[in-house]
Amino acid sequence: MELTEEVYKLTHKFPSHELYGLTQQLRRSTVSIPSNIAEGAYRNSNKEFNHFLGISNGSTGEVYTQLELARRLNYLSDEEVKPILEKVDSTRRMIVKLQSTL
Repeated sequence: MELTEEVYKLTHKFPSHELYGLTQQLRRSTVSIPSNIAEGAYRNSNKEFNHFLGISNGSTGEVYTQLELARRLNYLSDEEVKPILEKVDSTRRMIVKLQSTL
């Protein structure tokens, strides 16, 4: 959830013409990570939970790519994006570790 909150704060800096483009896509991808973890945790089996963890893991890839694009478009500076990318990577590693325990 912390990653999601930080992305929401950062995307407020994006140009207004990106409101329905990269801003919305980045926010949706970031929200998808904890949402799919929660949904999977409430499912009936570890197999289903693992499936939703896989979806969450895929969303970390989307977020990483979208943040990198925002940096390349100069919507975010290297200093702004670096700690967020580290959180994305940390989140991805936690998901993978959780998957390995199922």
